[in-house]
Amino acid sequence: MFRTLSSLRFLSVVPSLTVLVLLAGCGGRTETRPVSLEDLASRALTFTLMDVDAEETPDALGSHRFTLTLAQAQDGCTRLEDGVTATFNGQPMKIEPGGFPDTGGRDSCEESRAWIDFDPEMWDAEPIEDARVFLVGEDGTQAVSLIVKGAKAKRHFVFQGVGSGGTLRRGQTYTYRWVPVEETPGPITATLLRENGQAAATLQTTQDGGDLSFTLPEATPVATHLLTLKASLPGEVLECEGVASCEGAIIHSTDFVVAVAQ
Repeated sequence: MFRTLSSLRFLSVVPSLTVLVLLAGCGGRTETRPVSLEDLASRALTFTLMDVDAEETPDALGSHRFTLTLAQAQDGCTRLEDGVTATFNGQPMKIEPGGFPDTGGRDSCEESRAWIDFDPEMWDAEPIEDARVFLVGEDGTQAVSLIVKGAKAKRHFVFQGVGSGGTLRRGQTYTYRWVPVEETPGPITATLLRENGQAAATLQTTQDGGDLSFTLPEATPVATHLLTLKASLPGEVLECEGVASCEGAIIHSTDFVVAVAQ
């Protein structure tokens, strides 16, 4: 039993561009003004693709999700008007219109957003595609579009070496490769958590493109461990229309259960 899963921290601590839920104060006011898609021309759009393969909680909420967020207005709190729909490569997304929540008791203005959970096994079996997100008004007029190059793809860290990589020996060097190989993620981190341990140890690594290598320390206890590899890369925006700007990130982590041997 692994009590601490560092990979799940992606779901709660994410860079500002990739936060799944964004809250912004609205000057103490509690009025929410409905806006159409045409009113979003001055807003910033951010997106996050979360692809977290956690060993113990593979179906954790939000672990495989694409989220689009629209910044709030500078002059008050707004929500998307009724009838707005969103699609991701033709599949319907869930819309959260934003504004002040109806539950009361909170003086915080929620961003408008759209999101969709994806099936990692299905994405793994399908070819890589650009992510195409469209927001459409009630009258059927498309007003916001976002296309991100190659974003619809299942990411992996793949062991490079003989065997499955299920057993790691102290003092030996191991390499894992980010897939798709056409991508080069930012710094890849590697942590090792002993079974029933309380804190994960960060391994010293070297990176060559999408290849991560580390030497297993001699002092590593002989036991079962959870090896977590994680990284992110900026999404390459091919089209951004109907808003002032579009930017975001793709985030992936993988857990491996490994036996450490002498």
